[in-house]
Amino acid sequence: MSSPNTAAQDPAPRDQHTLRIATVNVNGIRAAYNSKKKQTMGDWLAHRDIDILCLQEVRAPDASLRKLLDEDQWEILHSEAVAKGRAGVAIATRKGAEQHPSRLPDQPRQTRIGLPGLDGDEHTGRWVEADYDLPGGTSLTVVSAYVHSGEVDTIRQEHKYAFLERMLTRLPELAEQSDHVLIVGDLNVGHTELDIKNWRGNVKNAGFLPEERAYLDRYFGDVGYVDVARKLAGDVPGPYTWWSYRGQAFDNDAGWRIDYHMATPALAAAARQAVVDRAPSYDTRFSDHAPLVVDYQLV
Repeated sequence: MSSPNTAAQDPAPRDQHTLRIATVNVNGIRAAYNSKKKQTMGDWLAHRDIDILCLQEVRAPDASLRKLLDEDQWEILHSEAVAKGRAGVAIATRKGAEQHPSRLPDQPRQTRIGLPGLDGDEHTGRWVEADYDLPGGTSLTVVSAYVHSGEVDTIRQEHKYAFLERMLTRLPELAEQSDHVLIVGDLNVGHTELDIKNWRGNVKNAGFLPEERAYLDRYFGDVGYVDVARKLAGDVPGPYTWWSYRGQAFDNDAGWRIDYHMATPALAAAARQAVVDRAPSYDTRFSDHAPLVVDYQLV
């Protein structure tokens, strides 16, 4: 795992059998691609050899996403929120499998929008699933998830708990249906004290409440998923994936690790490296989140 205090460098070259999967909360895709920024999302993406790109907080119409991301290069699955300018998740699969015959096909075999069992969730832009057939005859399911941020003592926190609770059922369901499962995205929860720089000041705030963290205890406990980035980084602070735009949070690395790759055990064992693509400076960020990129030796 790259150091949280330095800009991540592109990982070492990989062979054609490795899958590179990235997740990033773009905090509005149109803003992330704004040409007035010193570095745009497009600049970042052009220097990465990513096979599957998972996005959260797209916050744009489907047509805008497809224009910015370029449908000639990506097969795009987008769950747009009914509420304009809110949420939105996507999974983009790199086209051109004929150039890398041992990687993924150009498009998923099957897709699903919404967290099953949560009424109306297909309209909230928070959960999308894609099933892939791997060259070796096994299957891979990828989920792009954006959990509610929540707010203590409000209906928003109730929605967050309902979402986290439903995940307790959906995660094992997926593990039964596919050889490999990967849940990625912004879970809006720091799991342990290592995941938030100022954890003492946040124990009563949404994002680090004991009740929220208990759900992650279960995902990584009896449900059986693995926190891939933590497994590879070890017991070190961070590396963080989100920093407030306010004050000196980014410069002081006062961040939160709330973006995850959660994998079934066999898939987690295939993870070779994880990198947080932290921008080199405050003014070169295209989002308040940094991408989390993981390479998997699967085929």
